[in-house]
Amino acid sequence: MGIFTRFQDIIASNVNAMLDKAENPEKMIRMMIREMEETLVELKANCAGTMAECKRIRRERDYVLEAVEKWEQRAELAIAKGREDLAREALIEKHREMDKVEALDRELAGCEALVAQAQEDLGVLESKLKATKEKQGLLVQRQAHAVVRKQARMDATRADGYDAVRRFEELEHRVERMEAEADVAGFPLRDGSLEARFGELEGSEQVERELAAMKERLGKGTRENS
Repeated sequence: MGIFTRFQDIIASNVNAMLDKAENPEKMIRMMIREMEETLVELKANCAGTMAECKRIRRERDYVLEAVEKWEQRAELAIAKGREDLAREALIEKHREMDKVEALDRELAGCEALVAQAQEDLGVLESKLKATKEKQGLLVQRQAHAVVRKQARMDATRADGYDAVRRFEELEHRVERMEAEADVAGFPLRDGSLEARFGELEGSEQVERELAAMKERLGKGTRENS
């Protein structure tokens, strides 16, 4: 593929559409940038060659203009010396050189047009290359952000999992504690119950003794009053 065909293909390409269709956008954009850079180098080389050719044409044109001036002067000299025949031949040579100047002017105009077109193409390609590199930077940022978001989601999912396990363990421990409390509530309080029962008996005997003593006092008082 020729350089100018590649250039036209690059300029006509839709970078966004190509990236959207690409399975690996990062790889695709690297390939596009490399192709643009290689084409840019070739365009610059061709432009430099064309500019050098323009300089050569200008130098040759300057030499021919000097020849035109020389034959002009010779024709005048011949006329001054009375040699009209030589003056005529000198003028003929002068016109031949002037024809060369006209041809060189046309060649130079075409060459300068090529240089102008090449410079314009370079500007267009450099602009597209810059835009593509900016897209590459944005693509890298998007991928980096995507990785961060993915990692964040994974961390959040992992944290949610840990939290769920922790809540389940707390619930399990709470249930186990409630079960243990229920079991303890159902156990007979042997020592405590026995102590309480004996305490009741002892308390009852004391009450009976106090009651008997009170009756005895009251009875004695009644007899003494009577």
